[in-house]
Amino acid sequence: MLLNKAFLGALLAMGTVAALPNPDAERVDLEDRSILHHCGKHASWDHAKSECVCHDSGKVYTKKHHKCKCPKGEKWHHVEKNVSASTCCHQLKESLGDKISFPDTKSYNATLSSYWSKQESALHPSCVLQPTNALDVAATLSIINKHKDCKFSIKGHGHAPAAGFANSNGSVTIDMTTLSSVSLNKKSTIASIGAGAKWLDVYQYLDDSGVQVAGGRNGNVGVGGLLLGGGISHFTTKVGWACDRVVNYEVVLANGTLMSVNKKENSDLFLALRGGGNNFGVVTRFDVETFPQGDISTTSISYDMNERDKVFQAFTELLDSSTYDPAASLVTSLLYSSASKSWSLSASAVYTKPVPQPKIFNGLSDVPHTKLANNITTLAEFANEKDTPPLNWLFATLTLKSSVQNMQRMFETLNETIYSFNPQDGVTWSIAFEPLVAAMLKGSKHTDVLGLQSAHDGYIVLISALWPNSAVNSDVEAKAKEVLSKWEDNARRKGLLQKFQYLNYAAPYQRPFESYGGDELEVLKSVSKKYDPAQILQKRVGGFKL
Repeated sequence: MLLNKAFLGALLAMGTVAALPNPDAERVDLEDRSILHHCGKHASWDHAKSECVCHDSGKVYTKKHHKCKCPKGEKWHHVEKNVSASTCCHQLKESLGDKISFPDTKSYNATLSSYWSKQESALHPSCVLQPTNALDVAATLSIINKHKDCKFSIKGHGHAPAAGFANSNGSVTIDMTTLSSVSLNKKSTIASIGAGAKWLDVYQYLDDSGVQVAGGRNGNVGVGGLLLGGGISHFTTKVGWACDRVVNYEVVLANGTLMSVNKKENSDLFLALRGGGNNFGVVTRFDVETFPQGDISTTSISYDMNERDKVFQAFTELLDSSTYDPAASLVTSLLYSSASKSWSLSASAVYTKPVPQPKIFNGLSDVPHTKLANNITTLAEFANEKDTPPLNWLFATLTLKSSVQNMQRMFETLNETIYSFNPQDGVTWSIAFEPLVAAMLKGSKHTDVLGLQSAHDGYIVLISALWPNSAVNSDVEAKAKEVLSKWEDNARRKGLLQKFQYLNYAAPYQRPFESYGGDELEVLKSVSKKYDPAQILQKRVGGFKL
């Protein structure tokens, strides 16, 4: 996931990141034993007394005529109880003790509140596992494997916005954030990273070592999700996709088997994990090849919207592979606030050497701008971004061949489609254009399953939206889908649409694995059937399936 500093600054300036409105009260039948009751963050449910105790005032709200109405500002959360998951949870509790937590406990609530999107935090599993080692994960999957209807979720730092990708109602959620250790073998220069770490942890640990790894550009993003989805970093044109730097995986298969996966051991699974998502097992540790790295140069430029044609021209000229500098990383972004009906335009550039004002970005800096800042800093300092408070989010993506005219047309299409769309409490839209150049494509066939060997120079596009009011979720999602469909139709007519869909940016209705190509998809399906013959990870876990 990408949330650059210019984007966040614009959100704050536009007032998008603000306190969320209180939800309306809801009625729930307390006598219905098929329902699990959760009183919300301001109150807790007392099962013995059948009452909801308000934390703020100390008042007690009890059932009346078999109904309970929460006061204004408090909301019942209720989910259907999965009997198999409930049985799983109690068996897990017997086996793993305090590593398993249940609704309305401190550990359980901490997991729910740590999700990045409100869509995910609104879901309520039957229990949560916080493992302390890989054997805990193995024991958990062994028990889950015995219950055919027990669904489960795998959560890192929860930056996938779509509901059900890393959490689900009435299931077991495995919260990997307790497996977050980082170490460096100085002799082999291999960094061993717990699957539950976030990239800022990794960068800070390695900062004084003289080496770094290719990872998330926002330090709050989790290690596991980014690496399993491919992984764009500031170093992609220098060292390849982040997944290509993994030399060994510690993996727990769906049946509870713990194994090492690398070029020599389980080599077919090793290839599939490089872009194959969560379809093959639960990765508990990544061993990642490092490379020498010191300070970096960062450049942030803001423009008046009237300069967009010049910015688009400078961006596309920079994509020329014959002159592209592998030390360069760039995102050009458009941001729109429905509340103020205002657009902003920015470029966020990184040069992975400590060079003030790198020449490769001269085309962008020569365009008249309202603000330009250049700094020499460390990777950890630059990645240490303030995260947004929980909001509703969506992502969708497409990949295009380079065209200045098409970038302009995309802006016009988005503006025409969303300008008059202003749901209650507003929505902020973003389009991010990211280079896809030859240095990101070469060698892909034999190192990962992304299928980029037949791709062309161009750019990956991320359309994202964030908004506070959950009542308008379906409206915002429909509008985003409309925009994407128009973009795809126009690009297809002009021969500019490429098939690749970056998994970590894709919407739930998109098909990133199919976009890799038929051969790659067949490899993934074959590996899945070999290592998960019961297809547990295809049937019981959320996310993109094969």
